[in-house]
Amino acid sequence: MITVIENCRVIQTMDPVEVLEGVDVVIKNDLIEEVGKDAGKKYKADKKIPGCGKTVIPGFVCGHHHYYSGLSRAMLISAGPQTDLIQILKEWWWRLDRALDEESLYYSSLICSLDAIKNGTTTNIDHHESPNYINGSLSTIARGMEEVGVRGIVAYGITDRNYGMDEIRAGVEEGDRFAEEVDRRKKSGETVLCEAMMGGHAPFTIPDEGMEMLADSAKRHNRGVHIHVAEGNYDTVWSHHFYNMDIMDRLDKFGLLNDKTLLVHGIYLNEHEIDLLNERGCYFAHNPRSNMNNQVGYSKYLPKVKNLIMGTDGCGSNMFEECKIAFFKNRDAYGPYWPGDYLNAVTRANTFVEKYHDGKFGRIEKGYKADLDIITYQNPTPLQKENAAGHFIWGMSSNCVESVFVNGKLIYEDHKFNGIDENEIYAKAVEAAKKLWKRTDALPATGTSGIIR
Repeated sequence: MITVIENCRVIQTMDPVEVLEGVDVVIKNDLIEEVGKDAGKKYKADKKIPGCGKTVIPGFVCGHHHYYSGLSRAMLISAGPQTDLIQILKEWWWRLDRALDEESLYYSSLICSLDAIKNGTTTNIDHHESPNYINGSLSTIARGMEEVGVRGIVAYGITDRNYGMDEIRAGVEEGDRFAEEVDRRKKSGETVLCEAMMGGHAPFTIPDEGMEMLADSAKRHNRGVHIHVAEGNYDTVWSHHFYNMDIMDRLDKFGLLNDKTLLVHGIYLNEHEIDLLNERGCYFAHNPRSNMNNQVGYSKYLPKVKNLIMGTDGCGSNMFEECKIAFFKNRDAYGPYWPGDYLNAVTRANTFVEKYHDGKFGRIEKGYKADLDIITYQNPTPLQKENAAGHFIWGMSSNCVESVFVNGKLIYEDHKFNGIDENEIYAKAVEAAKKLWKRTDALPATGTSGIIR
């Protein structure tokens, strides 16, 4: 299958940033075959897309998502006080995740995947927890992703907060099971859009025995770990109180810090911890909308992070919006970051995707995976490589996304999904959400397991 996007503009959003005008983009099967002036004339195209007035960019990656929150928008439940992060978790999210079942998780996955594609996000790195539906949960998320056609990496976040070590064992087993399922499918020659990671909720709900199990699982499956760290000061104080160690030193003790590791939030990590995660090559997902919503603060060491990427922590998959808010929050905090830093961060996540999915990602160049967006952005001022990031922050938005390719397949064309009844999915999601909210409302708030470390 050969598709040619004719006479378009191409913006390379990852360093080195480039702007190419009046070029053809040739896609052959799942790869970009050629980019250049009149390049498409050399090929017998199965499909031609007029590109005049349109811009092609690499698809975005949401570096940290919570697909289980897909049916939580404007959720109507009774809840107690939520004056700090732990109360928010106990009164809201830890009730929701305990209420999840297969149906609600499946429709959450579908809705989050549809939302991602419409916003130009071609890969979601998801972190999941559903303590009363653990076995098979990652396959349910993967099913929703692959039915829509979005690329993903999913992990189950092990925790002892509900059922102690039994819950941790079940979480590790689910991570093992799904990784084995993925490897089995790949070995049989299947195209696998959803890959596997190992996961942990947060260090304050994982005792040392759980850390050992997590490290063993990651090593056996040659995967990294996706884990929240120091989202609130509670996590840091817990680590110091029970282990007399900084969080990063504790994770490093179990060999959990490496270049396949994804750390999330990190607001209360100290300078030593930032230096350590940089030394180990870890990736760090910044989630500004969630951080502001939960009122957890802003990391003064963010500019020191080498492998900074952008996530949403479940606040949808709109990376245009996330980067804008990150930029303005940074300006409000008198930070040193500029538009180009955020454009680089949101695209840098493609280098993390390469550690799990075969191929090269993040550029519109020969040999790279055809995960890309066609946007209709009319620039009122000159657009060139020196100011492309300024146009991204100040002008472009998800409203510009017209068409989206994932793995060479055109799954969203002219603002419509190919072969997907979006209205039917949304109607069924509403019914699933009603039942989910009812179950959530009936559950009491929960805390940690109370196990003394």
